[in-house]
Amino acid sequence: MSGGLPRDGVVTLDDIRLRRRDWGGQGRPVLLLHGLASHSGIWDLTAPLLAAQGRVVALDLRGHGKSDKPGHGYDFDTVAGDVKRAWGALGLERPLLVGHSWGGNVALHCAAACPGLVSGLVMVDGGFIEPSANPGWTWERAEAELAPPRFGRVTLEAVTQRIRRGALAPYATPEIEGIIASNFHVAADGFAKPNLSRENHMKIVRALWEHKPSLLFPRVRCPALVLAARNAKDPPSETKARLVSQAGALLPRGRVRWLEDSIHDVPLQRPRDLARIILDFAQTLP
Repeated sequence: MSGGLPRDGVVTLDDIRLRRRDWGGQGRPVLLLHGLASHSGIWDLTAPLLAAQGRVVALDLRGHGKSDKPGHGYDFDTVAGDVKRAWGALGLERPLLVGHSWGGNVALHCAAACPGLVSGLVMVDGGFIEPSANPGWTWERAEAELAPPRFGRVTLEAVTQRIRRGALAPYATPEIEGIIASNFHVAADGFAKPNLSRENHMKIVRALWEHKPSLLFPRVRCPALVLAARNAKDPPSETKARLVSQAGALLPRGRVRWLEDSIHDVPLQRPRDLARIILDFAQTLP
């Protein structure tokens, strides 16, 4: 099996079960990590292209998608520990870790904690996320700014309508709409609820507030690539530009590439370009 439709399954660890999507393939293993309040399906357009040259697997991280949703364990040590145990259980030896957004920070944490066990690191508009670096921000400000929306009594169709008005609207297809809608489930009352509960979401926001990528970059020994999105309609903040530059300066074997005319959800907007960049980077790895 390689490319095309993935095979879904479960990775059973000691205390948690994580959903996996496996595109098969031969060669260097690639492990894909999604962002906050997302799920493994965000890689559905990119992963089949990567599977042409490697073994490709994506995970639903704890609390997300179809993985278990305990009320604890949303700190970076625990989430990164889940990822490390999962790649061991799957037999992915020295994987190339690719993380989007918060998943980039998780991938960074893995690479810093496990030198020698990761062959390469790609952070897609993430990895450098450090809310406490915003000038003047307090935890109370971050708590308010980064809280998820309250959806209330909303139908899945209404969620789809919101997608059609969002940043992905110019690129939306039924497949992309379905991927984003899969961040929700229909509860017993007939209304759509996020798969990631508000309580667990805020535990991750708190972990992000405490996370210091700038202290982790120097500990990463593998080659690393930061892919930062920007576009003229919504230019990056001074803080983001500074954090991206800092990542490039502090990663011992890292480099930065700005993705022009890109929105945050690069795996959905530009899957072919992203796959090509990742494959080119993989070919440079020892």
